[in-house]
Amino acid sequence: MCATTPQQRIPGREPTIVTVTLNPSLDRTIEVVMLDRGSVQRVTTARLDPGGKGVNVARALLANDVAARAVVPVAGREGDQLIELLEREGVGVEIVRIHGRTRSNTAVVEADGTVTKLNEPGPTLTDADLDTVAGAVLSAAEPGSWVALCGSLPPGLPVSAYATLTQLFRAAGLRVVVDSSGAAFRAAIAAGPDLVKPNTEELSEAVGRPLRTLGEIVDAARELQDAGARTVLVSCGADGAVLVGDEIMLGLSPVGDPRSSVGAGDAFLAGFLAAEGAGSSPSESFAEALAWGAAAVRLPGSRMPAPSDIDRSIVHVSAGSAHDRIATLTEGRA
Repeated sequence: MCATTPQQRIPGREPTIVTVTLNPSLDRTIEVVMLDRGSVQRVTTARLDPGGKGVNVARALLANDVAARAVVPVAGREGDQLIELLEREGVGVEIVRIHGRTRSNTAVVEADGTVTKLNEPGPTLTDADLDTVAGAVLSAAEPGSWVALCGSLPPGLPVSAYATLTQLFRAAGLRVVVDSSGAAFRAAIAAGPDLVKPNTEELSEAVGRPLRTLGEIVDAARELQDAGARTVLVSCGADGAVLVGDEIMLGLSPVGDPRSSVGAGDAFLAGFLAAEGAGSSPSESFAEALAWGAAAVRLPGSRMPAPSDIDRSIVHVSAGSAHDRIATLTEGRA
């Protein structure tokens, strides 16, 4: 793995947030009244967006005038189309060319907010490709920058890939957040990331047991801390979110008119990083995350919220207790 050092920080400027999406995609979102398997149906709307967790984080940040760059390995004509879509949104991109074809994902969204996702596996990434990605990050990042390692690993990489990158970037003076799942996520935790952002299902998978109450979620987050993660930010969908750092915080941002949950977790993470990078307290950063995530749920497809979409008045943050039940999160939710 290469050992390039990050750029020197420019005084008075917040460091650019760098996102890494090892398995980016073209995301097609199709809206229907109700999905009826085996039948021919009329689509109410359809849209194509650049996709992948890290890509979406960068899109959300840029939509809110927060400096960000997206590092993406791309392949084939689909990769060219992905880059074109990102550049059209004004997202700064560090391109790593690889062999194969960038994947296309499809999400079918029903009128009641139910989402059915069909995700392709993506092209194979080699160790040499991962080295090039790491070099691109270290060239784009500045001391103290957040680096967000997001999404699934593509074929060809070992489960230790995120752990390797975490160790490399932290040794270079960067702060690392990991938003992934499965064996790759568990391996990355042991490398000591500054922040991890699982959803409830991913957290349950990481600790190997179902999580039915708030106390169980908090206990599981503490286990991730014991395993190496410094702070754990858990998104619980319509049930809100939990932040477990030095303190425990519970959050709600009810949405009465949900349209699409695709990319909402990425907007949630982007809001946290944007506020934290601007010097906000953990509770303020948590509240910003909740506001951005709720805004994304009200938008079509995987569109990321702009400042005019974000309503901070719906956010409620409170100190939590590990003995509260998960039902506490849903009190007052529309």
